[in-house]
Amino acid sequence: MENNAAEFPDGKQQHIPLLTPYKMGIFQLSHRVVLAPLTRQRSYGNVPQPHAILYYSQRTTKGGLLIAEATGVSDTAQGYKDTPGIWTKEQVEAWKPIVNAVHAKGGVFFCQIWHVGRVSHKDFQPNGQAPISCTDKPLTPQIRANGVDVAQFTPPRRLTTDEIPQIVNDFRLAARNAIEAGFDGVEIHGAHGYLIDQFMKDQVNDRTDHYGGSLENRCRFALEIVEAVVNEIGADRVGIRLSPFASYMESGDSNPGALGLYMAESLNKYGIAYSHMVEPRMKTVGEKTECPESLVPMRKAFKGTFMVAGGYDRGDGNEAVVEDRADVVAYGRLFLANPDLPTRFELDASLNKYNRDTFYTSDPVVGYTDYPFLETTA
Repeated sequence: MENNAAEFPDGKQQHIPLLTPYKMGIFQLSHRVVLAPLTRQRSYGNVPQPHAILYYSQRTTKGGLLIAEATGVSDTAQGYKDTPGIWTKEQVEAWKPIVNAVHAKGGVFFCQIWHVGRVSHKDFQPNGQAPISCTDKPLTPQIRANGVDVAQFTPPRRLTTDEIPQIVNDFRLAARNAIEAGFDGVEIHGAHGYLIDQFMKDQVNDRTDHYGGSLENRCRFALEIVEAVVNEIGADRVGIRLSPFASYMESGDSNPGALGLYMAESLNKYGIAYSHMVEPRMKTVGEKTECPESLVPMRKAFKGTFMVAGGYDRGDGNEAVVEDRADVVAYGRLFLANPDLPTRFELDASLNKYNRDTFYTSDPVVGYTDYPFLETTA
């Protein structure tokens, strides 16, 4: 992948913006195609499994950035079956061979650290307690990603003001554990209706203490987590994912543009490696819509690496780089179905189609490590 130009029959080379090198703080990336964090639900009992070694190493290129699936920061962070954690010694040890496999191929690997907040059920919680959130407003049942099953949620318990530092500390410890496991850094999951997003969005946050009300107050929790994690592992190793425009899991905001801009500007204080923003066209997960809003104001405001995600293909990924709307582009479903996605982009080869039905099955192979690579003939 060192060569970012594809050879053409007439001997001319075509320059591919996505495949140009990029320096992300202390990390020298060989290209700008990033593996987006993708929940896979194959970490039995919340412990990463050996089959993840193959899954991640298949998608690793020398100098390519990968972001691991959302990983719980504590025993209250879970909301889905078999998602990994990083709060126990056993989990940290289980991550090590997976991280080692990515590093053996020269990849850069960040762990996405996560708390689902109210997007949970008491069955996932310690001692069957209520999930925690910024609010006690319940979430209405949602059709699952397969379009058939309905997810039920237990009404959450509102965190008291003096409990919040403990949750911030859970993120700090998870970040420390991720570095111990060998990860190059962490991405704080502040998107898609999970705990941090619940605090930020005015559709959910109905608090009257200094974590609710004004935009500044609603963003306080997110920024306290950023600060704690930066102090623990260093700003160079920290990213955050945000989706100001999304209303996933009933977490919408009345002024998403202002929210995104406030966060972009506030994050500059901490000097973090990157900000990972979900495109406004992704109002819900997996659905692309035409919309007038744009991430450009946030791009211009944020001083670090700006990563975008949300329904990108090869063409508009290249365009985003050329037009300076992004430094790097994260690919989810395409990278899942095409473990050699950067190579396919380089050759402009056809892509495997992803199968939504097997995204979240617990099979260690099917829909996981069985997507074919391009046939390479000498």
